[in-house]
Parts: sequence; C-alpha cells; structure tokens
Amino acid sequence: MNTLVIFVAAYVAVTITIGLIAARRVRNAKDYLVAGRGLPLYMNAATVFATWFGAETVLSVSATFAKDGLGGIAGDPFGASACLVLAAIFFARVFYRLDLMTIGDFYKKRYGKGVEVLTSLAIAASYLGWTSAQMTALGLVIHVLSGGALALNTAIVLGAAVVLVYTVFGGMWSVAFTDLFQTVVILIGLTLVAFLVGGQAGGVDKVLAQAAAEGKFSFFPASSDAKAWWAMAGAFFTFAFGSIPQQDVFQRMTSARNEDTAVRGTLIGASVYFLFAFVPVFIAYAALVTNPEMSKLFASEDGREIQRILPDLVLGRMPLWAQVMFFGALLSAILSTASGALLAPTATFAENVIRPFYPQMTDRTFLLLLRVTLVTFTVAALLFALNSTSTMYEMVQNAYKVTLVGAFVPLVAGVYWRPATTQGALASSIGGLLVWLAAEALAGDGLIPPQLIGLAASVLFMVVGSLAPQVVARHGDAAAVLRARTHRD
Repeated sequence: MNTLVIFVAAYVAVTITIGLIAARRVRNAKDYLVAGRGLPLYMNAATVFATWFGAETVLSVSATFAKDGLGGIAGDPFGASACLVLAAIFFARVFYRLDLMTIGDFYKKRYGKGVEVLTSLAIAASYLGWTSAQMTALGLVIHVLSGGALALNTAIVLGAAVVLVYTVFGGMWSVAFTDLFQTVVILIGLTLVAFLVGGQAGGVDKVLAQAAAEGKFSFFPASSDAKAWWAMAGAFFTFAFGSIPQQDVFQRMTSARNEDTAVRGTLIGASVYFLFAFVPVFIAYAALVTNPEMSKLFASEDGREIQRILPDLVLGRMPLWAQVMFFGALLSAILSTASGALLAPTATFAENVIRPFYPQMTDRTFLLLLRVTLVTFTVAALLFALNSTSTMYEMVQNAYKVTLVGAFVPLVAGVYWRPATTQGALASSIGGLLVWLAAEALAGDGLIPPQLIGLAASVLFMVVGSLAPQVVARHGDAAAVLRARTHRD
C-alpha cells in the first residue's frame, strides 16, 4: 500500500506541475477562459474526452450497469454522447463565429442583459452537482488509498484542494495541457486493467455471456411499463439536451484554433468517449463475476457505497502495476473533469452575473475576480459534496435538470427560431424552472419525470411569450446570430 501511495502522490505532483507550467501562458482573461482560442485538433479532442470522462463514468456509471444493466445508464454514456454530437453539429460554428467568451454572452447578444443574468445563474448553479461528484470521487480514492485512516469527508476536502491549486492559476490553458496528459493515462491504464480483470473472470466471452444471461444488455423496458419508459426518456434527455447549454461544452468548442477544429474535435471527443465508456463498465461487471459478494454493496442506504466496486477489486485482487495503472487512470478522469467543472461556472458567474454591473472593469481586475470566484465556487461545491449521499451518476443527472428547464429552450430558439424575443426567453426560463420545481414538489414520483414537465413548459412559455404582445422590450441582436448561423466561408 505504501508503494502505491507513493506512486499516486508522484502522479498528482506531476499533474500539478504540468498545470502550473501551463499557467505561464495566461496573460489575459481570454487566455484564462478559452486558452486564447489556440488549441489544435488533438488537444481540443482530448479536452472534450477528458472533461466528459469523469469519476461518474469510471465508478458510478459502471456500477449502475452492474446493478441495472444498459437500461440504467441511458443518460450516460448514451445521452451524454448525444449531447456532444448535437452541440458539434448545431452550435459549434455559431458559437465560434460570434466570438464569445462564455455561453452567457450568447444570451446577452441574443436577448439582452436580463436573460443573460438569469440563464447564467441557472448554468452556474447546475455545476454544483457535477463538481461535487468529482470531489466525492477524489475523496473516495484518497480514503481508500489511506486504508480508511483518512475519513471520507476529510479526504474530500483534501482532494478539492489539489484540483484548486492548478486550476486557479492556469485556467483553460492548465486544463488543456493536463487533459492531454490525463487522456493518455486513462486510455492506457484502463485498457490494461480491463485485460487483466477479464482474464481473472474467465475471459471476455464468459463475462459477456453472464451479462447477457442476467439481462444486462436489455436496454428498453417492458412495453407495458410506461413509468420505466418515461424514466428512461427523462434520463436520456436530461443529459442529451440539458448538457448543451453548459459552459464547459462551449469552452471546449470555442478554445479551438478555428471553427472546423471546433466541430471535428468535439465529434472525435464524443466518439472516443462513447466507445471507451464501456471499458470501465466491462471492468465493473467482470469484478462481480470474479467476486459475487461485491453485489452486497447494492443494498447499502448510502448510494456512494456501490462506487467502491472497482477500487475494492483493484486493491484486493490486482498486482501493484495494475493498481498503479488503475488509480492513475481514475485520478486522471477525476482531475480532468473536476478542473473543467470548476472553471466553467466560474467563467459564467464572473463574466455574466457580476461583470455586467461593473462594465469599466479592467482585464487585470477581471482575472482577479475569476480566481476569487473559482475559490468561492470550490467551497460551495465542497459543502454540497460533504452533505450528499447520492451516487455520482445521480448528482450529475440532477445538475443537468436545471439547464434543461431553464436554459436549453432559449438557446435553441435563439439560434433557430427567428421570432424568439426577450420576453419569450424570460418567460421560458422562469416558467420552466418554476413548473419543474412545482412538479418535483407535487409529483416527484409521478409517471412523467418533473424535468420533462418543466421542459414542455419552457417550450410553451417561449412560444406564447414571443408571439404575444410584447410587454418586455426587445433587446439583443437577433440578426447577428442569424448571420453567424447562415454564414458560408
């Protein structure tokens, strides 16, 4: 164990060093937020993959499959991958041509300051769940590696401090360089572990045969189970649509060196993510084949317990080299996602919630504001993580519900529906959020998931609010967005 801890500590030190060296490239806010729009294709694709391939993919999605099969993971990787494909095809070029710093800037340009602040608050708040999931995972790794000597909550605090150190200084440049390094570690590390675990379980054929025999490959519910169908739709669309109006997706597309790279990098990252997400799924199920007693973790009232399947297997049954490769890959997945998840809400809140009230702010002062905001958000996410017993998969899904009902429809309408107005966007965002919250309170266990009710309300309020007599004055530049959408090189 001591040798493993030394290797892991050395890996973390290397990651922090890479991040701090990359921080030397930061000269202004544009460097900090979108890496100066200078990422080549391979780095752009790596940031998309590494940011999406997080702790929930390795620990929680894999464990959820082991428990519920493909039907339990409709949101991630299926919905999550669909999000990236849709974002690349329908939004990447528009965002790039508009030369924006944050996704909140789109709402400002299209609808004006009021919609900008409202949607940016919703987007920033949505990151609490996602960021907390990464902190929980990092704490879990530290807790496991310490042999229980460090309490889980103490380990979560320590992990949050590690991510904060290099992200606060280097912003997107640090995220990009560490993502590239971490992508290589993830791909190599988990592939080697998968071969080893599969061999211990009796081979790939045996693992797949047992999974098929237990119905794990059944994706769709029984035709008569309407509630299960609605639950699957809720999970899929929460990820597929709710993830699109997110700053981290926007940031990766607009950090590319040109718009073609923005599209291709996102599509490549999405493809690699979808395919490789099934590697930890295979490892987790092979772990249950090897040691069926691990299924007892499914009965725990603390949802976080099932996420111990892979760490417990690796520490209990793997040689040292495999332990090093697994925990190196796991830490890579966590750190790459956590850094992006901290930077994204920081950018949105500082640029689109605070800065509009201080338009004369200098670039140097804004850089300081970004770093102070990042520290503040880290503390908020840390408190959320310390008080949650949900699985990381649930935490991430809950995060995207906010943007699904409060930001998705104004984004789509702003790009593709010319009659959309400021009044319609305000009605859509506020109405969607209120209806969703009411549905959660009054019919949380009903047939239709509350977030889908909120989404339908958001669409209705957008149409009615835009076509009704305009009480709220129109703001923004709809023509500029239309030109960006229809522009041809």
